[in-house]
Amino acid sequence: MFETFRNAWKIEDLRKRLMYTLLILVLFRVGCAITVPYINPAVLSTFFSGTEMLGYLNMMSGGALSQCAVFALGVSPYINASIIIQLLTVAIPALERLAKEGVEGRKKLTAYTRYLTIGIALLQGYGYYAVLNNGGAVKNPGWFTCIIILGTFMAGTTLLMWMAEQINNYGIGNGISVILFAGIVARAPSVLSNMISYVK
Repeated sequence: MFETFRNAWKIEDLRKRLMYTLLILVLFRVGCAITVPYINPAVLSTFFSGTEMLGYLNMMSGGALSQCAVFALGVSPYINASIIIQLLTVAIPALERLAKEGVEGRKKLTAYTRYLTIGIALLQGYGYYAVLNNGGAVKNPGWFTCIIILGTFMAGTTLLMWMAEQINNYGIGNGISVILFAGIVARAPSVLSNMISYVK
């Protein structure tokens, strides 16, 4: 494996693609550490102490959910939108015709997936905001605060979707899969330490 990586590093095009992918992943990790405005980080730890479902979602987002970071929603809105559009192409004849039209049809379906991603991000972001607000983690709750937090979540999801597409075009591998894998790997040390503490 190391020999393969060393040989790939010698090829200039592959080296540039690897460096570009690593740069995107570093930016992804930075976005997972920036907390959205109007959130009290001290209260956030209580939400993830005993809830397995939130812990799973936190792992998929690379720990960004537990910090209420810019990339808190991760790539799950895009994955959900892609699945919904694929299912609708079977059920709706107009979408099925688009899927069979070739490049232009696929471009339209990709645009629909992006719009649906933004809608799903708004719904998930509002749900997360409601949980945080009920738990007292939101400073100065109100419509303005809600709009700022939802806008930040939506912008984070949109930026993450764009970063994944940049990996597709200029990096190595499927962008969504690479970002999802990076998020899971980032949570591996804490999951491992929790496992060791449970065993003890």
